[in-house]
Amino acid sequence: MNGMTTEKIAVSLPREILHGARRAVRRGRAPTISAYVAAALEQKTKLDDLEDLLTEMLDATGGPLTAAERRVADAALLGPNAGRKNKRRAK
Repeated sequence: MNGMTTEKIAVSLPREILHGARRAVRRGRAPTISAYVAAALEQKTKLDDLEDLLTEMLDATGGPLTAAERRVADAALLGPNAGRKNKRRAK
């Protein structure tokens, strides 16, 4: 973000979120509240862009996975016990 042109805006935030941002600045996670908010908005923008890309990819390939397709994918990626709850036998 360094070297970017900035614009000043006014934003209303819930009190708890503002307190969290101030706490983060005090702990050194950002130099200012503005920097903290800018970083959060940057991350949110990236997530939104990824969500848009995923939607486009799914639309181009037939839509979201069915439940059966998801089970096959989970098993391939996570192993044959993917999605099963760990059941212990009573002793």
